[in-house]
Amino acid sequence: MPQPHRPQPRPATDADTGATAMGTAVDGPAAPPGQAPARALEGLLVADFSRVLAGPLAAATLADLGAEVIKVERPGTGDDTRAWGPPFAADGTAAYFDAANRSKRGLALDLGDPDDAAAARELARRADVLIENFRPGSLARYGLDHTATRAANPSLVHCTITGFGSGAGAGLPGYDFVVQAVGGLMSITGEPGGTPLKAGVALVDVLTAKDAATGILAALHHRDRTGQGQLVEVNLLSSLLGSLVNQASGHLATGRDPGPMGNRHPSIAPYETLACRDGQLLAVAVGNDRQFRALAQTLGAPELADDVRFARNQDRVQNRTDLIKALENRLAADTPRGWTERLAPASVPCGPVNSLSEALELAERLGLAPVSPVGEGRIPQVASPLRLSATPVVQPSAPPRLDEHGTPLRTWLAGPADQPLPRRM
Repeated sequence: MPQPHRPQPRPATDADTGATAMGTAVDGPAAPPGQAPARALEGLLVADFSRVLAGPLAAATLADLGAEVIKVERPGTGDDTRAWGPPFAADGTAAYFDAANRSKRGLALDLGDPDDAAAARELARRADVLIENFRPGSLARYGLDHTATRAANPSLVHCTITGFGSGAGAGLPGYDFVVQAVGGLMSITGEPGGTPLKAGVALVDVLTAKDAATGILAALHHRDRTGQGQLVEVNLLSSLLGSLVNQASGHLATGRDPGPMGNRHPSIAPYETLACRDGQLLAVAVGNDRQFRALAQTLGAPELADDVRFARNQDRVQNRTDLIKALENRLAADTPRGWTERLAPASVPCGPVNSLSEALELAERLGLAPVSPVGEGRIPQVASPLRLSATPVVQPSAPPRLDEHGTPLRTWLAGPADQPLPRRM
């Protein structure tokens, strides 16, 4: 059997030194003249059969690291999130879709059509990684389940993402909001006595995407040693439970269910929002006694650090009500930004409660380059948080329009397996 094609690093030219097939390099070491910087996952092909957020975001992370990612969608409608708006991009695609589909090629295939299903199986045979979030068992009818894909391509890393696993929960649809509810996150989010609240973003999907990317990278490392792929399984509920860390550990230690504490921390004080002038809020995260002493001194109340009620963290947690009253009496003299300017030089972790626009402005001031343009008329992308010194991440390109690269990709899949992946125009 001929070996599936593995994408080859494209040759650089004098005109595009420092670029890759996905775009222009960001921070990283200078490459030798005429040679593009290496990418950590350069030469890997990822078949992204997933939709909505967790799977697509995991695939986008692999694209950031240099992999070639082909996003497979239903003809006509595409990924559900293309319609999840407003807001919408100028071409009518929802901003939600753009958030998780940067730097991919677009291919529309109807798995119910025999020819398209055959093309999908050929893509799986040529790929290094396949990501899907279909309900367990549903891909078997198309020959795209793990058993079939590994039989055709033993080196394939097949990642499946579900809501509740492949056992008793296999038939349950997995949506972030529902998992936040049934997985316990909403029970510890919000104010005491108030309505349970979800996080302000699809946090479980994002956490699951990171778990999926981690599992895929581990499986690729195993494949480097053995030549064998494997099945990587992640599910939303397990990713959430694994992310509850100290709250879950506290429950396992005591048998008691934690409850919502607003912005307060159950085991650290002061670790919460505190009222300053005109009731404006300052986030303060004092993690040790040294930081508390610095806070007290900067507030002009060094005696607080020697008060037996506040000297140690466990004392501050026990006497939180008196502590917060004493701190807010002094914080009322200035604004959150004013206090931040004084407390930050004293190494007290703190900051105002910013809007999203203010958060992006802060990252820009700090030199983090948080936003990357991807072309005129397209929504900019939030930059990858990864910084690799030897294999810098790829400057993102615009998410694909539905079936944008379909014609050349279908021609490639119909041809010999050893033909190179067509370059993007």
